[in-house]
Amino acid sequence: MPARPPITDTATAHQLLALGQQIRAHRKALRISAIAAAEAAGISRVTLFRIEKGEPAVTMGAYMNTMTALGLNFGLVAPVELIESHDAASQEGWIPARIRLMDYPQLKQLAWQVQGTETLSPIEAWNIYDRNWRHMDQQALTMHEQKLIDALRLAFGGGEVRV
Repeated sequence: MPARPPITDTATAHQLLALGQQIRAHRKALRISAIAAAEAAGISRVTLFRIEKGEPAVTMGAYMNTMTALGLNFGLVAPVELIESHDAASQEGWIPARIRLMDYPQLKQLAWQVQGTETLSPIEAWNIYDRNWRHMDQQALTMHEQKLIDALRLAFGGGEVRV
């Protein structure tokens, strides 16, 4: 097993974890098994597991092969502070890597049972919206939250609209 490079920057560790969670969420949303995804990416199932856990010792090539096999694009994005200052969140279909509950009032109310976290992965947020849609006050949705729901619906809900 290769030696793990030290990651002293917790922000980097969180980014790798978020990337791994997004890769796993996308794979699950596509209903692709870990074995099939690993084979398509030309890596072992264990390497895919390590990617989905955000381990830093996995090569960038393995991450890229996995993302390509799952139909994901990779691009450079400015840090969150810069993104928010340029209002990237208002772009159609944009989904943040981690969804802060305090930024989405309806999600925060629906996620009352989630304890000990201030953020959710996109798939976790979608599952909460989808499961509890009937309890949501749709008139109280902000435009910002409606755009998030629309993007999550496109990514994970097959585009279906609930009423």
